[in-house]
Amino acid sequence: MSRTAPTDEIRKPPPVQDEEARLRELGYQPVLARRMGGFGNFAISFSVISVLSGCMTLYGFGMGTGGPAVMLWGWAGVGLFVLCVGLALAEVTSAYPTSGALYYMADRLGGRRWGWYTGWLNLLGLLGAIAGIDYGAALFTGAFLNLQWGFQPTAGSTFLIFLAILLLHAVLNLFGVRLVSVLNSISVWWHLAGVAVIVGALAFIPDRHQSVDFVFTEFVNDTGWANPFYVAAIGLLLAQYTFSGYDASAHLSEETSNASVAAAKGIVRAIWVSWIAGFALLAGLSFAIQDYAATQNSATGVPPAQILLDALGSGGATALLLVVIVAQLFCGNAEVAAASRMVFAFSRDNALPGSAIWRKVSGRTQTPVPAVWLAVAVAALLAVPSLYSATAYGAVTAINVIGITPAYAIPIYLRLRAGDRFTPGPWNLGRWSKPIGWTAVGWVAIVTVLFCLPQKSPVTVDTMNYAVIALAVVLVLASVWWYVARRSYGTPTAYGTAREEAEISEGIV
Repeated sequence: MSRTAPTDEIRKPPPVQDEEARLRELGYQPVLARRMGGFGNFAISFSVISVLSGCMTLYGFGMGTGGPAVMLWGWAGVGLFVLCVGLALAEVTSAYPTSGALYYMADRLGGRRWGWYTGWLNLLGLLGAIAGIDYGAALFTGAFLNLQWGFQPTAGSTFLIFLAILLLHAVLNLFGVRLVSVLNSISVWWHLAGVAVIVGALAFIPDRHQSVDFVFTEFVNDTGWANPFYVAAIGLLLAQYTFSGYDASAHLSEETSNASVAAAKGIVRAIWVSWIAGFALLAGLSFAIQDYAATQNSATGVPPAQILLDALGSGGATALLLVVIVAQLFCGNAEVAAASRMVFAFSRDNALPGSAIWRKVSGRTQTPVPAVWLAVAVAALLAVPSLYSATAYGAVTAINVIGITPAYAIPIYLRLRAGDRFTPGPWNLGRWSKPIGWTAVGWVAIVTVLFCLPQKSPVTVDTMNYAVIALAVVLVLASVWWYVARRSYGTPTAYGTAREEAEISEGIV
């Protein structure tokens, strides 16, 4: 005999929300093309995290700041805490699926000033990420040219390659979000296959491998600091830098179908898939090191390239280096998409100088064209110090981390502070919301302090960690600009209440 289950025991999937109607409820007239599916939304965050970009580019940094032990255990630990941050952020994203993402959430939950400063931190992090990713791709391209044709990379030639990569990414982003989505979907499989091929080749081809004891316990300190705990903490930058940019799913939510669920899932999936793939990649590289000192001082300028060269020979190293470079190009392209949507959204709420220009959207492709160009132009300026200082790239990556990581925690903290006043979206953590949320906030507070600390001793002009200066500069500029723009800046409560439809239509060109 069958019986009917009580109503509260029946589990039904949440209804697909009318995202255009929800966007209007949040205050915005839809102007971007909603042509991205759930997989595409996950793919953009996965592509921005890009283990083949972050892990490979910063592997040399990790070799001197704790060595294999810190890289492997640090990756495992940081990944767990970042997953907590991603889960908590996904919950707030589900409630507020807009291109403004973090700053819009903070504005709604904490007020205009919370939104204002969150937006500037988020923007700094996103623009720093473009510079860091594409400059890393330029370094690897120089190493590839060195292996293939004996090209000797210089600071000037690397910067020119970097500018060419930025131009490529700008052009690709001008064709519309559908192309961006397709490229990101390809990027997922390219990354996963690339990690599998690199790890497989390094596992089976070399005649000699390092021991398990070496990979998981070898501690190396080339920082000049005597305290091993301090060095290990600084070494976490490799993992924390790589595990950033997953807010891209939120920034593309106005272009994603069923964004209230898909964008939240995209954030979480991108983190845990990257967590697994990155650990395998770091382990594969560490087991295959043939000569530690020679790898650190590689003539290619890129230690992972030397690992591939020593383990696989010139032909194999060149082929796999090309795999890495293509992955990095996918990563940079996805980051330009995310950053340009942040520029567009922040300008839509009149937060940037020249907002009327940056919020314009192409009527043909429904893409924020001026925002794309502004994003790549500022990224180019951020990397200019690389022409004069060998430590500038580390400063750019630190700018990314110090900007974007606190911006993740602010809406999470405000959601916790709001308590029952917060109305969850269709994707939420339920009773786990508070413990996961407070874990996320605590972790972000710790790493924000860590990444303001000097990474080399003695501290000189060349070894100074400029992240804290960059953070101070952006906060001062944001504070000054607040008094200029505070009357015009503001997020609307519902479409038509804070601005006229005609004002929005002026942005369609």
